[in-house]
Amino acid sequence: MRIVNIGVMMSLLLLEVSLVLGDIGTATSYHPPYTPTRCNGNRADQFPSGNLFVAVSEGLWDNGAACGRRYRLRCLSGSGYRPCKGGTIDVRVVDYCNKRPCPSTIALSADAFSQISPSTKSKINIEYIQI
Repeated sequence: MRIVNIGVMMSLLLLEVSLVLGDIGTATSYHPPYTPTRCNGNRADQFPSGNLFVAVSEGLWDNGAACGRRYRLRCLSGSGYRPCKGGTIDVRVVDYCNKRPCPSTIALSADAFSQISPSTKSKINIEYIQI
């Protein structure tokens, strides 16, 4: 029985370790209109199902090479009461942050932000990794 418990604990630990090699940054939300984007203009097919997409800041933009990249991210902390919902989400880069300077490392669509934080008006600290 002890071997089974150790196996279960190791499996759970490995799930948590999956983001340990990720980077730390900040995230904010942004709202429609989402087009045109710097990646694919007005093409509707650039947006993944569930509207889990992001615009990235200069550090991740990579002169446009970021278009289409996918990231797994999770909320670590933020201001206010319970700023994080827990869990991870997978998002796709569709745009370059249109504000100068960009207020965060990653700007999530309102739908993506609501998956990891209860308030779309806050700035949160995130961990992210390219997948």
